Amino acid sequence: MKKDLLEKGAVLQRDKETYAVAPHIPGGITNPAQLRKIADVAEKYQAQALKITSAQRIAIVGLPEDQLDAIWADLDEPAGAAIGMCVRSVKICPGTTFCKRGQQDSVSLGLELDKRYHGMELPWKFKMGVSGCANDCAEVCIKDVGLIGTPKGWKVCVGGNGGAGARLSAALSEGLDDQQALALLDHIVQWFVKNNRKGRLGKFVEEMGFEAFQKEILDSFGG
Repeated sequence: MKKDLLEKGAVLQRDKETYAVAPHIPGGITNPAQLRKIADVAEKYQAQALKITSAQRIAIVGLPEDQLDAIWADLDEPAGAAIGMCVRSVKICPGTTFCKRGQQDSVSLGLELDKRYHGMELPWKFKMGVSGCANDCAEVCIKDVGLIGTPKGWKVCVGGNGGAGARLSAALSEGLDDQQALALLDHIVQWFVKNNRKGRLGKFVEEMGFEAFQKEILDSFGG
């Protein structure tokens, strides 16, 4: 029986024959050249559809298995990390770069997170988000870790999950500048790796209790 092909970044579709791939579009910020390339590939390989995903990617849907290597070659990029035990996506809102409501520069910080973590192998799947204001358009509230911009700096939130056993994230620390926020988020990721947590981060926040989790992270962070 066919299944998802992790090494090819390919997700088996409902027909149990064809696959979908999602070229990497950091933060959902693209350009005409990349869009044309995706459209050309979709036409060349007779894709069934192009689907804009909730993770700010464009999935090319309904592709034959024997053409997947050629498809990624034509896209001129490595297989996307849309599946597997890794950092799946870093969702980014427009922030102060574009949005009149932005309080912090979510685009610059989000792209830095994408550069550092997208595709990073972890003990379990992991999602991140960066929202430039409290409207939280990047849905940090349901991400494993994320940042929300406030007039006084970044709020770091942890433990969200939008899937089965849905839960909202909680604020771990507030009022951080860019470097402090990046350092704390990296500390959380490294803690997750070190403790070999088998499951979403929120599961272990619940098991420990948020206050105990917060104390352990911040005490070991030293910040």
